[in-house]
Amino acid sequence: MRRALLVLVLLVMLAPGVFAHEVRPAYLELRQTGPETYDALWKVPGLGDDLRLGLYVELPAGCTNVTEPRASMIDNAFTERWTVKCAGGLSGGTIHIAGLSATMTDVLVRLQRLDGSTQVTRLAPSAPSFVVEAAPRTLTVARTYLVLGIEHILGGVDHLLFVLGLLLIVGRRWGLLIKTITAFTVAHSITLALATLGFVHVPEAPVEAVIALSIMFVASEVLHARAGRPGLTTRSPWLVAFTFGLLHGFGFAGALNAIGLPQNSIPVALLLFNVGVEVGQLLFVAAVVAFVAALGRVRVMWPKWAEAIPPYAIGGCAAFWTIQRTLSFFAF
Repeated sequence: MRRALLVLVLLVMLAPGVFAHEVRPAYLELRQTGPETYDALWKVPGLGDDLRLGLYVELPAGCTNVTEPRASMIDNAFTERWTVKCAGGLSGGTIHIAGLSATMTDVLVRLQRLDGSTQVTRLAPSAPSFVVEAAPRTLTVARTYLVLGIEHILGGVDHLLFVLGLLLIVGRRWGLLIKTITAFTVAHSITLALATLGFVHVPEAPVEAVIALSIMFVASEVLHARAGRPGLTTRSPWLVAFTFGLLHGFGFAGALNAIGLPQNSIPVALLLFNVGVEVGQLLFVAAVVAFVAALGRVRVMWPKWAEAIPPYAIGGCAAFWTIQRTLSFFAF
């Protein structure tokens, strides 16, 4: 299993780089400020050198701009802000993203009304339009946040490398693997709920830096175990998974807070986002197990030193993230 995971580690680490630009989602936010007026925020992934994806917002026919769009390019993302007036409001109108069908990206749309209710919709190349609802249906909210949870964990390489590090330590001890994954699930579910509902507040930047440190810790534990010096993670992986799972939950909460929760369906949205995270996590674990099992049928004579590549690769990425995220504390 250890040698088979070598290939998987490399695939996990290389995949995000291959699709670094095209799969980043665009974001449209419409915040209602009056019966017929809305502040619009439109973010589109950049393509470098002041270029951007060719995506454009098309609002219902009764909408006109009150202010001219103010555009800027920051961190390889094109941003526009403007105010729009829609006769009779947006309810029942169709919002379309022109050019989306020709890309591989998605668009997350968030509409916040005067009464505090929120409609969150995910548009894809196959479905570039949606109808604004007077009040979002519970089923729509549930489906949207379930998908968002799955996409967040599968796109969160740092979280996946932490889980992968645990898998390297636990190996084929299936009972212990279930116990470890369950502990991680319970822990980050607790802090996700507490942080999202406002009971606990932790600054995002330090959390992300310490998450990277947790990955470095697990990677070092793998190396210690293989050197005949088993540490706490080898003896009690479920305890380490639970402890650091509390920390990772704050990271999930940061992503969910950026999206926002619909005020009239907070329990459903929170529950389904968390369920989505778990579904994505289980899909990843199942893919790892299936990949290792399939690769185990192929007789490959890996050199002995190759066993050290996965933990060093995981730890190297985590070290880079730790430095990068720590330096962000001092960004002006």
